[in-house]
Amino acid sequence: MADKLKDTLFPLEKVQLFGTVLKDVYPPFQSEEFVAAVCDKDWPERELKEKMRHTTLCLHRFLPKNFEKAIEILVAIVPKVSGFEAIVLPDYVEVYGQDHWDISLPALGELTRCGSSEFGIRPFLNKDLQGAMKYMLAWAGSDDFRVRRFASEGCRPRLPWASGVPALKKDPSLILPILEKLKDDPEEFVRKSVANNLNDISKDHPELVLDICERWQGKSENTDCIIKHACRTLLKQGNKRAMLLFGFANPELMKVEDFQLSNTAPAIGDDISFHFKLAIDTQQKQKVRIEYIVHFVKASGKTSPKVFQIKEVEMKPGVHTISKKHTFKDMSTRKHYPGQHTFEIVINGAIKASAKLQLN
Repeated sequence: MADKLKDTLFPLEKVQLFGTVLKDVYPPFQSEEFVAAVCDKDWPERELKEKMRHTTLCLHRFLPKNFEKAIEILVAIVPKVSGFEAIVLPDYVEVYGQDHWDISLPALGELTRCGSSEFGIRPFLNKDLQGAMKYMLAWAGSDDFRVRRFASEGCRPRLPWASGVPALKKDPSLILPILEKLKDDPEEFVRKSVANNLNDISKDHPELVLDICERWQGKSENTDCIIKHACRTLLKQGNKRAMLLFGFANPELMKVEDFQLSNTAPAIGDDISFHFKLAIDTQQKQKVRIEYIVHFVKASGKTSPKVFQIKEVEMKPGVHTISKKHTFKDMSTRKHYPGQHTFEIVINGAIKASAKLQLN
């Protein structure tokens, strides 16, 4: 069985190293007592975020109670820590720094150099959006790519695993100057964050994102890569404006025929395959995006669709046979339940065929 992230990303050795580094910087630090407090009887059973917060609370017991002094110590160990344990540092600011903005916000910009502060900044954004976003815009001009990436990642409206920022979902206008500043960043790590931020925004403001992508298209190779990744949700949704932006042909010129599943009564854990014929009725090659949707049965008995891409390719006129394998094996990100599942074939955003199977 694969190791769980909570065990591989924050093992005992990392806690011990964390304590040693803190004592090197701050000799009064009781490293052995700190490790014992962190790795208590409940430590093995705690989930990843629980381990992080528990470590933060233990850290507070052994650092100076003066917040400014504690932050000086944490900033001093930045060059000496990395990996998941470094995320404890901005978490400390999130928990204990809400009343110390002049110290906390600059500290988050420093601490992100070893472990991203993208989660720690969220409560500050919710408390004073205008004030926090001034820092984010300034960080977008940093000479450190990790800080620049934090400027974009930290203000994503729908950042996974993080607390939401409802004001940014409703009105993302404060984010846009940051993304403009970073759209041609030399670091791919930063540009991917810009794309992810735009993708988040597209879920609430699709036309705004399409306006931006149309303006950025063709400006550089970097921006062309960003906008394609930024529009991934819109493309999966079959948004016609997004399809046109990337040159996908009119789906009315294409037909799907002879769609067949290899097994219409598989068991959970089985693999199936399917095939169909794609007929393209044009005079020239066409850019084609081929996807399929599975409407999975959930624990509640209701269904939820998920889009899978088969390929994007230029195809000649005529009839083409397309085949694909699909697995019903349980995964960390998806658990299967018995019931009727529907498969749909999607060509350039339009559903062209469907078939059903009974998963047992």
